[in-house]
Amino acid sequence: MENKKNIIQELDISQLPYLQAVIKETFRLHPPAPFLVPHQAIRDVEIQGFMVPKNAQILCNVWAMGRDPKVWSFPETFMPERFLEVKIDYKGQDFELIPFGAGRRMCPGLNISHRMLHIMLGTLIQNFEWKLEGNMRAQDIDMGEKFGLTLQRNIPLKAIPLRLK
Repeated sequence: MENKKNIIQELDISQLPYLQAVIKETFRLHPPAPFLVPHQAIRDVEIQGFMVPKNAQILCNVWAMGRDPKVWSFPETFMPERFLEVKIDYKGQDFELIPFGAGRRMCPGLNISHRMLHIMLGTLIQNFEWKLEGNMRAQDIDMGEKFGLTLQRNIPLKAIPLRLK
């Protein structure tokens, strides 16, 4: 990055492949919502031997898709490196990873979320040193979630900035 003030800008995102991989892996394991917006079948259709009748309400379980062992090796393990050598993105073209949906009903906030998430997370990582509250170790963090309209952590993550770098 050419930026000398430790301020990450939108142009810097493409130069930060590991940050992009971390965000993709986070969306894979912890999508913003467990289900996409419901869809309705406009006609009877057979998909992989299953009959979906006309007018059936269809819910895509994005949470389960991100943990499917037929698609992901070691699906319960947080491994951002899996996205470094492949061109999978979460912008609706690669159906393995669609936390914001795809097509006409894709989340309208995707573009602002993409930009702001990379800028904010990158800035927080680049400019601060962190510790977990109560000197907790990273391996002791409870990564369980409560299911609802959105996914929430069972126990909120509390990280304390130690100092500016």
